Amino acid sequence: MHTVKRTILVTGASSGIGRAIARQLLQLGHHVLGVSRDVSKFTKSLSNFSPIQLDLSALDQLPKQLKQLQSDFPNIDAVVFSAGIGQFGGLEEFSYPQIEQLLTINFTSSAFITRALLPALKRKAHSDLIFIGSEAALKGSRKGALYCASKFAVRGFTQALREECAKSNVRVCLINPGMVKTPFFDDLGFEPGDDESQFILPEDVAEAVCYVLSSRPKIVIDEINLSPLNRVVKFKKKLI
Repeated sequence: MHTVKRTILVTGASSGIGRAIARQLLQLGHHVLGVSRDVSKFTKSLSNFSPIQLDLSALDQLPKQLKQLQSDFPNIDAVVFSAGIGQFGGLEEFSYPQIEQLLTINFTSSAFITRALLPALKRKAHSDLIFIGSEAALKGSRKGALYCASKFAVRGFTQALREECAKSNVRVCLINPGMVKTPFFDDLGFEPGDDESQFILPEDVAEAVCYVLSSRPKIVIDEINLSPLNRVVKFKKKLI
């Protein structure tokens, strides 16, 4: 399939799913703007890669930073929202700042970025907004009230945004992966099973993103749900 070279902003590009997406887009010859809170994590200098340092939790700073980003890179014609954090537990176990941080990084910052870039994207001949959601956006689960809420918000946002953009050349897609084998689970009490049929690889999600970006411009791929062949959750032993 013919791939048109694009200028693509990728959030969360320094690790996990975002890193895999950025790497695959670079291999296809796209110009990637990789967003991270700490750009020192990008250890190699690549001709088609531009590191962008943004703290997505600092909402008060984002509008000014995004205005500068647009000025520096007016050719942006696609955004992949893959930044996110995971925290699980009963609602009463969360502090108020933790609630704010989870919702800010997983949803509100993406809404800010979309708000800033959308007018220019609507003027493009062809543009894409791709959101990395979660299977947690499909069904609520115990110990996941806030995480699920953040992902349900992303799903509702993309559905409504797709309707708002229907008369423009902006395509909106949501990709909902199940458990992906990444450092996301390093600080959590559970992780996917060890067999390769029990987890998704970051590269699987990256392939889905590339499929959406390279699809015929006059079609919209609304939503993709990715699941491992076998759903297995492994709980970690608590260290005393």
